[in-house]
Amino acid sequence: MARLVMLPPKFLPHEWHLANKNRYSNAEAQRSRSERLIAESQRLVEETEKATRISQRDVQKKLEQRIEDIRFWKQELDNKLEDIVTETEVLLTYRTRLEKAMENCAGPLAVTQQCLAEREKRVAIDLVHDEAERELIKELEVIHAVSALLQRTLEQTNEQIRLNRSAKYHLEKDVKDKFQAQKIDGLCTVLSNNTADLGYTAGISMNGGSASTPEDWEDFSNVNILKAEKQKNNSLTLRGLIDNILLQTAEDLSQQRETTNLALRNRVRETKAAKGKLEEHLGKVMEQITSQEKNIDLLKKAIANKEAPMKVAQTRLETRTQRPNVELCRDPAQHRLFSEVQEITSNVERLSETLHQAEAELRGLIRNQLSLEEEIQVKSNTLYIDEVLCMQLRETVAINSF
Repeated sequence: MARLVMLPPKFLPHEWHLANKNRYSNAEAQRSRSERLIAESQRLVEETEKATRISQRDVQKKLEQRIEDIRFWKQELDNKLEDIVTETEVLLTYRTRLEKAMENCAGPLAVTQQCLAEREKRVAIDLVHDEAERELIKELEVIHAVSALLQRTLEQTNEQIRLNRSAKYHLEKDVKDKFQAQKIDGLCTVLSNNTADLGYTAGISMNGGSASTPEDWEDFSNVNILKAEKQKNNSLTLRGLIDNILLQTAEDLSQQRETTNLALRNRVRETKAAKGKLEEHLGKVMEQITSQEKNIDLLKKAIANKEAPMKVAQTRLETRTQRPNVELCRDPAQHRLFSEVQEITSNVERLSETLHQAEAELRGLIRNQLSLEEEIQVKSNTLYIDEVLCMQLRETVAINSF
């Protein structure tokens, strides 16, 4: 039984010394490695601490720089937004001017149309296509042309206002986004290592949530500013065009109005002159009628006055036929009585023929009188239309420059 128990092996002395030396060497090596690791750890801690501080300062600087960039572009956008808002408000007043100018065309148009309609009521020879009517028709065409031009300009103005508001919308949206970004970056700048409620966020990557590069970011705002500037310049150009159109259309309407008024005044003057001459001739005709009536009365009286001498002469002839025998002689007295009867008969015939002529002339004078009176009435009607209706109606027309 004692033979089965194995005794532990025994080492030699040099093995014992060697084993101790190995233990010493291993302990020294482990300790040396530990000391180096501790030194390296302290250096690494200091290095990472320094790097972290530098990184945080750099991030803080970059955030502050970013805030300055946002503030700069936001200010640029605000300035351009103010410009486009102001320009749009001014353009709205120009649109109002255009609308008032179009409304102002309605009055002259109605007056011109009424004048043309009234002048259609002229009668007889006075229903003439005269200079006044040509100018009224031209005035109608000018008013229609001006209204069409103002309408096209108004539509162009409405479109420009829409474009201005579109540019304003994009500027406002950009400003709003930059305000939000500035607020977020401002919050980031106040965060520190001692800020409470800090925590880890998983899933953050370099491109996480990024929609644009810094170049794209600047280009986006720059494009909005350039578009707004373009619309502002277009609006300024359009306002200059509107000023010229309103001035020119007012001048065109005023000039045509004066031209038409002048044509009407000339026509009134011509009509009055014609009416005056007609009245002058009517007066002369009336005088001549009176004279002719007196002449007829005189002729009738002369014819009547020849009856007694004729009766005397014929009675004498009849009485002398009663002379007896040889006394019934064709003596000078008998011849003279025959010649007297013939003379009186001839004179009566001449007087009667002249009376017929005088009566025919009287009838002609009366017809001429009626014709002149009718023509004077025609001229009076024309004067009433042109001078009373048209001219007084046109005095109510006011051409304003808006």
